[in-house]
Amino acid sequence: INAEYGDSSVSLSLSLSLPVGIHTFLHFNMEEPIEMKYYLENPTSEEAISECKRVADIFCRMGALTVRDPRVTFEDNSIFLDMVENYFNQPTEQKLKDARPELSYQVGATPEGVENPRCLVDPACKQLIDKMEPENKAHYPTGPDAKWRYFHSIGPRPEVTQFPSFHSQNIMPEGFLEWNKNMNNWGEKLANCGHTLSQMAAVGFGLHPLAFTELMINAPHMLAPTASDLHKHGKINTILAGFHQDLNFITLHGKSRFPGLFIWLRNGKKIPVSIPDGCILAQAGMQFEYLTGGSVLAGYHEVVVTDQTLSAVQRAKDNNKCLWRISSTLFLHIASDNVLKPLLFPSNSNESAVLNKFPPILAGNQVERELKVIKLHKY
Repeated sequence: INAEYGDSSVSLSLSLSLPVGIHTFLHFNMEEPIEMKYYLENPTSEEAISECKRVADIFCRMGALTVRDPRVTFEDNSIFLDMVENYFNQPTEQKLKDARPELSYQVGATPEGVENPRCLVDPACKQLIDKMEPENKAHYPTGPDAKWRYFHSIGPRPEVTQFPSFHSQNIMPEGFLEWNKNMNNWGEKLANCGHTLSQMAAVGFGLHPLAFTELMINAPHMLAPTASDLHKHGKINTILAGFHQDLNFITLHGKSRFPGLFIWLRNGKKIPVSIPDGCILAQAGMQFEYLTGGSVLAGYHEVVVTDQTLSAVQRAKDNNKCLWRISSTLFLHIASDNVLKPLLFPSNSNESAVLNKFPPILAGNQVERELKVIKLHKY
């Protein structure tokens, strides 16, 4: 399905169309984690090149993978989760002090009931759900997401940009003296993992190792934890984050303390996410799809309350733990003032047709376009 939206063609396909040299067999479960240590130790070693090829292969076939990065310490994830739980456990009025709707909510807090999943407004997305097999069907979004979010920028910002609202100063909430330290610590580790994974993907596709990451210099990377109040929204099948794709390059997830995240593989298979201990989940976003000419498709996902979620809620209650579900999420972006255009093409594709589908566009304009669809950008 290709859905025309505004002046763009939004890919809603789950079919296979892979670059030359990429295997076309299907897997119905997540692959073994990518071992990043080989590339970090020696990026030209046989083991490293093999893992790079796996990165490209799995992204093409599945749109998502898990990676084990020895630089990422998960004690830092626990510190991050504890702090963010404490933040969202505050009264709503206190959190609203950190919301910046005039900046399209691209920094600070986004309240629940603000962000609309694309399928709420895009008929082609609803049609995609209609065509799914019952066991793989997404939940139809019926309203804005029940989740809150907090945006905290990671990394340097450009001195001059056409998109200043995407590069605003971070907000430090009242009473959280360790906020910037802990957010930066965890966010930088996820961003470093994403940068290395992007280099490995480039090598696996036969591109220069820096083909993707040189486009990320001064990009608006965002540590973007979501927060869902399971005391308030703890009923079975409650949609916390409706079926959608991410607009950025790669989204990285650490472990959450409550299950409920589902992803769709390129073959249309819906799977519950269970991140192996010591690993990060990485899912392709729209900018990755753009730069690969559709060789990689932006992955779909949703977060809903399941029986497993409720079991975790009961355990948390029994141990007097917080009932806010926090995601450990980072959005890795292409720099706003850089141009998105295909760097490679799917095998047996018509290059002219691919270029027509993915015409050159500034990454900042692409982000604005998507934010307007989900009702975060109103200007």
